[in-house]
Amino acid sequence: MTTRSSLAAETIRATLERVITRVNTLSAGGPGWTRPSYSDLESAAHAMIEEEALALGLAVSRDAAGNLFARMKGRNPDAVPLYVGSHLDTVAEGGAYDGQAGVAGALALAAALRAVGRTPDADLVVTVTRAEESVWFPVSYVGSRAGLGRLTRQEMEAKRVDTLRSLADHMRDQGYDPEAVASLVPPQPARFLEFHIEQGPVLHMAGEPYAIVTAIRGGLRYRSARVNGVWAHSGAAPREGRADAVVAFSDLVVAMDRVWAEMLAEGGDLTVTFGRVDATTPAHAMAKVAGMLGFCLDMRSSDDSTLDEADRRLRAEIARIEAARPGIRFDLGQQSRSQPARLSGTMADFVAGGAEARGARPRRMLSGGGHDAAAFAAAGWESVMVFIRNWNGSHCPEEGMDLEDLALAVESVHEAICWEGS
Repeated sequence: MTTRSSLAAETIRATLERVITRVNTLSAGGPGWTRPSYSDLESAAHAMIEEEALALGLAVSRDAAGNLFARMKGRNPDAVPLYVGSHLDTVAEGGAYDGQAGVAGALALAAALRAVGRTPDADLVVTVTRAEESVWFPVSYVGSRAGLGRLTRQEMEAKRVDTLRSLADHMRDQGYDPEAVASLVPPQPARFLEFHIEQGPVLHMAGEPYAIVTAIRGGLRYRSARVNGVWAHSGAAPREGRADAVVAFSDLVVAMDRVWAEMLAEGGDLTVTFGRVDATTPAHAMAKVAGMLGFCLDMRSSDDSTLDEADRRLRAEIARIEAARPGIRFDLGQQSRSQPARLSGTMADFVAGGAEARGARPRRMLSGGGHDAAAFAAAGWESVMVFIRNWNGSHCPEEGMDLEDLALAVESVHEAICWEGS
């Protein structure tokens, strides 16, 4: 005999598998999956989710920026709505689960409630944001911040890295009006929950299927930094007097690795990553001393003052290197920044209550990566994340996730929703 709980569990697993498989048929090609922000592929993925939502009888709408909302009405019109979801754009050659898993989890919640004939106390709103991956545009959380009325006109002039056309132009291409986005009235703060794979190894190493996220690191980035030196012949230029951009850059990498270790020893929370090194322009050659090198630097912390201090030490190291190596000059370029976010303790308890009702006690942990949940928290929403165990890293084709882990997390939130207001 099929019970309500077993029917919900079966529905959750079937929905997760179907939705993730369907979305991942859409990609610019391999290896991995590529759906650029504000591209036809991202729009096609949104249309696919709309089909799924309409099949469940949800009321579908989009805001001025193209964020999708599929609403299941609750029985209490005064209860604060629960928005659940994530994004469908990917980094270039990304994984199968970053974003997709969260959207599938939201739809699985709605499907399970429908399957067991349960009306939630508060409205449940499946939420699919646009343009979460800031590798495409140098702006954090484009879609969610746009929908929250927090995206500026200046940010909409940011250029997409592959086309060099503005965010505003790409919005227009997909049928959205940048002026309407700039004039968007912020919605009434509500609650937001995001399922997402962990982008590190903590849960995998601990053998735990999922966890509750309490805070999200902010980031300080230099996306288009350069070291300028002096071009010279590799065989003719003596060691003394060279202004080798590659060597000066290596000095900075070693110095910032030392700074990172020092700040961790001082009790700070910090990561330091040189994510791109570009010495491949036509001017470079086997027989040349490098006169220029491009790079990007990404520093993250849960504390804003730690980022300020890391930036101060970065500039001090640059000044030291420039003084020691005549002819070397660093140009960090424009800084971009996202603020650290403290997530909602109330929402964490909400998820934990559902988990405990099923005999689980998920850990609470920090997120090293940025997520839409941070944008909602910054806008005054009660926001929380549920991390799903992942292996083989993230933002790569090898990204790993066990569907059963995601199903267990969705079941816990389903339990919490069913108990709410009862």
